[in-house]
Amino acid sequence: MANQLAMDKALAIKALAAAGRSERQIAAALSVSRKAVRRHLGRSNSKETKAPTGEAPTGSPDPKETKALTGSSETVDAPLAAVSEASTDDSAKAKSRSLCVAFQESILKKLDQGLTAQRVFQDLRDEHGFTGKYSSVRRFVRALGERRELAFRRMEVEPGYELQVDYGTGARCREENGKLRRTHVFRCVLSHSRKAYTEAVFRQTTESFVRTLENAFRVLGGVPRTVVFDNAKSAVTQADWYDPVLNPKIVEFCRHYGFAFLPTRPRTPRHKGKVERGVAYVQSNALRGRVFESLAAQNAHLQEWEKRVADTRIHGTTKRQVGEVFESVERAALGPLPRELFPCFHEGRRRVGRDGHLEVQRAYYSAPPEYLGCDVWVRWNEKTVRLLNDRFEQICLHLRKEPGRFSTHDAHIAKEKIGGVERGAAFLLGKVRLIGPQSLRWAEATLTERGIEGLRTVQGLLHLSHKHSVAELERACEAAWRNRGFSYRVVKELLKRQGAVQATLEFLDSHPVIRPVAEYGDFLRNVLQGD
Repeated sequence: MANQLAMDKALAIKALAAAGRSERQIAAALSVSRKAVRRHLGRSNSKETKAPTGEAPTGSPDPKETKALTGSSETVDAPLAAVSEASTDDSAKAKSRSLCVAFQESILKKLDQGLTAQRVFQDLRDEHGFTGKYSSVRRFVRALGERRELAFRRMEVEPGYELQVDYGTGARCREENGKLRRTHVFRCVLSHSRKAYTEAVFRQTTESFVRTLENAFRVLGGVPRTVVFDNAKSAVTQADWYDPVLNPKIVEFCRHYGFAFLPTRPRTPRHKGKVERGVAYVQSNALRGRVFESLAAQNAHLQEWEKRVADTRIHGTTKRQVGEVFESVERAALGPLPRELFPCFHEGRRRVGRDGHLEVQRAYYSAPPEYLGCDVWVRWNEKTVRLLNDRFEQICLHLRKEPGRFSTHDAHIAKEKIGGVERGAAFLLGKVRLIGPQSLRWAEATLTERGIEGLRTVQGLLHLSHKHSVAELERACEAAWRNRGFSYRVVKELLKRQGAVQATLEFLDSHPVIRPVAEYGDFLRNVLQGD
């Protein structure tokens, strides 16, 4: 006698078919053959997908088409809520339920953490003493995934909140030499009203992206709070869903216009689905089959097409006219435009050389001493050159120089590299004053006597102060001043010989060793009388 399916499996086949499961899914969930599924559903053609309304037979004449349910408890691995409800035999239900059903809540939590079926099996075995096989867990997880499939969530935003941006292939246009060249079409769409701006460009550089987005802001008459774009190199230096690294020029552009730049998740174009469809709309409606004589002609056509066609259409999702929604609702919600356009500048990394300067367009500009040998960011235009650190904080500002010329700030020269002559006479005399009054008198007289040449002489005196005491310098300078020796060599020789200073004696009228003049007179008279 042929094996027969248990009553709960027969009812489960019918219940799963009514729920819309395919024959393959039912066979995998209940561990029976697809032929058995078709037989119980009363189907003769395997391509049919819907179950008939009549009762399914419960027998199976071929023993190879089904598996006995007497030994293993792992034979049914899908979540069997429908199966259990349909079963009327408690013992059969116990045999058909997978061991994984008892751990379903724990399995769901682990799947939400992103764990694989293999990891779930290992954790069940280690944490709960699971005795089943890995294949049972794998089938159970697969069935859970089929049951937990979720629809994509539509994201609608408030007016003025989001602008989605993307590029597509544009129409061909002729260059000045007459050759046809393919273009890129830039398009941005406000997510609330679907109002858009379109512009054709030749290149997708950072500068081109900034200028076209700026043109869009000016045409729309305001700035949205966020701009959503993919991870193109023109905008994103390093893609990362949690903390992307933006191009420095894009950071400055966002700061200038006051909006947030939000790259999409890598390889997830549906995060900007509104503009993805918008680019296809431009390509099929505005540009297909057209060739333009110039890039300006293509952009003029796109501007007219936006006003005449894109803005006047009834959008398929909003069921309202795009231009009317924008003018009545979204235009007033956009942020204000800044007074000035974003300044055009070039940007790059430069290394500060051993002379404390870096090169920009064959001219040289100084950097602070602490950046010697380091790389800094440089931004320049026709008038200025700005140096910035890695946090893009301005280090210093220079005026542009012609090629071959130097721009050096005095504050960028290390103190050790500034000579006393450069600092001037007042600085040198201030240093000499610390030695003593005789040295200062000699230094002042030297500058008066020798002029500019005396600056180095005074600097030489300061150099001698590192080798000789203050008392020695004072004596040497006093002797040199009395003898008008305003030379570095004179002071150096006096210090070497340690020569004594010749004292100038004053004539005294009285002193213990000096006899009065009257005594000399009496002495002379006595001598003359004795003769």
